[in-house]
Amino acid sequence: MRASLLKWALAVPAGAFLIVFLVWPLFGVVTEAFSDGGSAFGRLADDPVFWRGLVGSAVLGTLAPFVSTVVGLGVSLHLARLSPARRTMLLTVIAVPLSFSGLVVAYGFILVFGRSGFVTMLLADLGADPAVVGGLIYTPAGLAIAYCYYLIPRAVLVIFPVVANFETEQVHAARALGASPLRAFRDILLPQVAPACLVAFALCAAVALGAYGTALALSGTQIAILPMVLYSKISDSGADLPAAAAMSIVLIALACTVMAIAELVRPRVRRTA
Repeated sequence: MRASLLKWALAVPAGAFLIVFLVWPLFGVVTEAFSDGGSAFGRLADDPVFWRGLVGSAVLGTLAPFVSTVVGLGVSLHLARLSPARRTMLLTVIAVPLSFSGLVVAYGFILVFGRSGFVTMLLADLGADPAVVGGLIYTPAGLAIAYCYYLIPRAVLVIFPVVANFETEQVHAARALGASPLRAFRDILLPQVAPACLVAFALCAAVALGAYGTALALSGTQIAILPMVLYSKISDSGADLPAAAAMSIVLIALACTVMAIAELVRPRVRRTA
């Protein structure tokens, strides 16, 4: 009886929290999107800014997660070779960026790589044009690098447990049989960590698709990605709230689709391995 009451005592607040802060806001977004009979989706389909934002989000949501996953795999391989004490220390340091907001990351990049940043001035002393070097972080490529700053820790935290539990004797056996280091990595290690890499990529892609603070601080609405297009529709005078809600649904659908594809493909990758 007491155990049952305890379960209800824990379940009721958790359920109420989910309803108030997850279900209710989503219901409000869906209701607003269809408040004019669904014509908001038609306006989006005819809006070239929306399509530019969709393409920009697709490129950014692919490039930054891919780089983050590759770097995360390399960092995980290095961490697996360290002693437990050094490994724990470095994992703690790597996880620190996860506590930063997007605005903090953006301003940090501006202070270091901006037009008057430390690195920019250092390169200017070596003959580089500070206007060109300092302007790079305000481009889509610079935004992708800034995204990688807090996506790489996510990739490491997903991939590292799999790498840490990998039996290195398999690689040693392949090397003893004459396999090159590259072939041993490709044929032995990579297939076994591929499912974790796929999940890391999907997680990073979902985060990158909805990231907002870093893009706002670095580029404002100059770079066409869906979160910035959504922001402009809400902040401009005469805001089109139904269209903004419809765009929110598109963003949610994209993120959910990426995660769902990863979950569907991961068992096949594991069976192939």
